Amino acid sequence: MEIAFIVARYPQPDIKLRAYAEELKVPFLVNSNVNSSEFIELIRSYKPDLNVSMSFNQIMRKDILATAPLGFINCHAGQLPFYRGRNVLNWALINGESHFGITVHYIDEGIDTGDIILQRLVPIEKSDDYKSLLNKAYTFCAETLYEALNMLQEGNVRVTKQSSIHPVGLYCGRRVTGDEYIDWNWTSQRIHNFVRAIVPPAPGARSFLNDSEIAILKTEIIENAPVYIGVPGEIVGIQSKGVTIKTGDTTLCITRISDLDINGELINERIPVLRIGSRLGFDNPYLEIKQLKQKINSLEMKLDNEMYKVEKEQFTGVLSR
Repeated sequence: MEIAFIVARYPQPDIKLRAYAEELKVPFLVNSNVNSSEFIELIRSYKPDLNVSMSFNQIMRKDILATAPLGFINCHAGQLPFYRGRNVLNWALINGESHFGITVHYIDEGIDTGDIILQRLVPIEKSDDYKSLLNKAYTFCAETLYEALNMLQEGNVRVTKQSSIHPVGLYCGRRVTGDEYIDWNWTSQRIHNFVRAIVPPAPGARSFLNDSEIAILKTEIIENAPVYIGVPGEIVGIQSKGVTIKTGDTTLCITRISDLDINGELINERIPVLRIGSRLGFDNPYLEIKQLKQKINSLEMKLDNEMYKVEKEQFTGVLSR
């Protein structure tokens, strides 16, 4: 197997890929639209037998998919037909999965819907978080893709239609700013999974303490914690390793938090030290809405008064003519 060229993400090409291209003495390509006719002609000029994608950020259309006789394949860190789409490792943790998949599949005109060439399952341990899953994915994606390439080279491939596994599957949307906030009404297990799913290099789960935003970086499930009605988000206990917080069903131990600097970067990571009775989360939304309405009413009154003054002055000017 020989590499004919490397295509990196636009607009921020990976410096390691550039270094590999220089080492291999192959073209290093970056293009804002890989589906453009100019780029497709460039790819065809290299006469590739097979095109390979991994963690690319553009959707390939029909014409570019036809640029190699053996097709276009992709390595996806999800158990297709489940966990199609974006941020699938985060979503697998959020959903409390016991494993995640590495799938090598043909690319078609859908999103992660092509026929499966090879799939491997990787266990998710209770101690795993997003960072550790990324490390596992780096290793197992490379191994699985290499195995699939050997299968293709040897002509030893029997594809699996995704619809034969499940007729619908599951699609994961891209996580965006604002998705990182904890709802303390969730169950303890859901919050725990959420926290470990978005630890750095993801943004970290967020909440508020008084008027300051903080990141919740690590929690521990409290075994046999009783289910009872209380105030979700309230600190109800103090331990040597952190604090106990009430959730929507039981209680949960928070063991690591951090502050945020003015740029939103995490700083001052530590064991939380909070008083019993302190509350995390947003302020009362009904009170905030009431206060906002009062501000709007006040502004409207001021605007009405100013408009009345202007109209009065204009009317007085008309009478005086």
